[in-house]
Amino acid sequence: MQTYTESFEVRLQDLDDLNHVNNVRYVEWIQEISKNHWQDVTTEEIRKDMVWVVKNHNISYHKSAFLGDSIEMNTYIKSNKGPISTRVVEIKDNKTGQLLVNAHTEWCLLDAKTFRPKRVPESVKKLFE
Repeated sequence: MQTYTESFEVRLQDLDDLNHVNNVRYVEWIQEISKNHWQDVTTEEIRKDMVWVVKNHNISYHKSAFLGDSIEMNTYIKSNKGPISTRVVEIKDNKTGQLLVNAHTEWCLLDAKTFRPKRVPESVKKLFE
């Protein structure tokens, strides 16, 4: 399993009225790292033929993050079945290693021309192993 990692600091615009990272922002981060991982591993030709849409997000919030906190996000593909790919995203405090958020997202692969579900090709699965 290939893991993709990004790190950054929490900014003012990431916060909610309670001065911790807004839950909606975590969802945006989950989607951003998933997209970045896909773009990092695949070619433009592959991306031209296939697109992903979210079928289901399952997010567990364990601890809050605050302004200036250093964040590390890791993601990997846990499994593939037909057109469905299950991706795990772990968001941690980069200084303490404490888990802040754990997410499992089911993504459905679509043909970019017809927008119909498409089985994840073996060639694509291998790029993420």
